[in-house]
Amino acid sequence: MPLQRMDNVGIVVDDLDAAVAFFTELGMEVEGRARIEGLFADQAVGLDGVRSEIAMMRTPDGHGKLELVQYHAPAAIRDGSHNPPPNTLGLHRVMFAVDDIDDTVARLRLHGAELIGEVARYEDVYRLCYLRGPSGILLALAERIG
Repeated sequence: MPLQRMDNVGIVVDDLDAAVAFFTELGMEVEGRARIEGLFADQAVGLDGVRSEIAMMRTPDGHGKLELVQYHAPAAIRDGSHNPPPNTLGLHRVMFAVDDIDDTVARLRLHGAELIGEVARYEDVYRLCYLRGPSGILLALAERIG
């Protein structure tokens, strides 16, 4: 089988420390932080003069990872709306399963998260919601009912 696994999802942020604090509050753990620059970085991403800092975050089970990236050079750019609606084409959102959606929303609001819509119930299976986090990141939360 040529595919081994999905390794991580990369998200460009404008404030790495704020994003790390947000995802730590969600329950993710910092796996490591590093400065990324040099010829290999330029070649890998197709930009010249890359200077960035990354934080690799992992879920408590160790299977899901986010690579948060703050570009110092070239500067990160905004392409389109800073707060695109959930039906925008492209990478959409990252969803996390949580034990208590109300508690999680309350804790993330302290880190600037904004609830999009409301917490909704899908049959007798899930409570779900969308949030906008740091740098306009969309994430979804799902709490299994019962």
